[in-house]
Amino acid sequence: MTPSALASALSGTLNPDQLRSLLPLGPYTTFRIGGPADVLYDALSADDLATAVSAARTLGVPWFVLGLGANVLVGDRGFRGLVIRNRAAAHAIGPDGVLWSESGAIMQDLVLETVREGWSGLEHYIGIPSTVGGALWQNLHFLSPAPERERTMFIAEPFLNCEILREEGDRLVVDADYIQFGYDDTIFHHRRDVVLSARFQLQRADPASLHQVLQENLSWRGSRHPWLQVHPSAGSIFKKIEGVGAGRLIDQCGLKGFRVGDAQISHIHANILVNLGQATAADVRALIAHAQHAVREKFGHELQAEIGFIGEF
Repeated sequence: MTPSALASALSGTLNPDQLRSLLPLGPYTTFRIGGPADVLYDALSADDLATAVSAARTLGVPWFVLGLGANVLVGDRGFRGLVIRNRAAAHAIGPDGVLWSESGAIMQDLVLETVREGWSGLEHYIGIPSTVGGALWQNLHFLSPAPERERTMFIAEPFLNCEILREEGDRLVVDADYIQFGYDDTIFHHRRDVVLSARFQLQRADPASLHQVLQENLSWRGSRHPWLQVHPSAGSIFKKIEGVGAGRLIDQCGLKGFRVGDAQISHIHANILVNLGQATAADVRALIAHAQHAVREKFGHELQAEIGFIGEF
């Protein structure tokens, strides 16, 4: 189906004003890399999101839900089918501390709002580019640098439940047992369910203490990760190797600063590849392959990519 034919077929179900054809996806990803989608649809509510996914399933066309575009690399030839940009961001905090949010809400916005109102539970995720849906998909986590709480904080901890559109087509509210939270893993890696909204249990806390946590975490991240505003990236490229560290292996191969085209292994964090300006997906794929080969040859470890590869390369 051609892009114009697909847009026409979708316009009978979706708001035509929210449909655009052949729009480059790079500007909608944190890597700033990627060719055009046949059709891009802005879902402005959870119902919008569910309707768009259902429409794509009915038409039998490929589809993909895009949040902030972190942890993905979009191919230079783009995506053949429907890309649904999740902008469903309605949310509310009840007097009992239960935060309800649609899945397209940006975690940074929720962190700042909850901290400002004296609610604890999300402050650890400041500075991490993610929507609520992306946070649940990946079981968002952060290793706190403070000695009194030096452990990994997971989004699974404040999570209560979420409404999903299952791959079978029904809408259902599910809890943590269904989601099967793991390290960088959930049921959403293995089923084409879509998170529509979620609920989190927050706790009252002193805003001054919460602001201290924000500052500590931002300082820690800023000293160890390249700034997205300066060097676009997709976050960590390779999966964690327990007790070894993928970044450490790449560093020991002397690859910090190594580049292919405008894609470079960061000088700051060897498990992050950055776009120096005009990097292509082909550059990134070649750099990934080079790092994998070097680590395999020197240490015998197989580096496995943790980012998603979307579209045609």
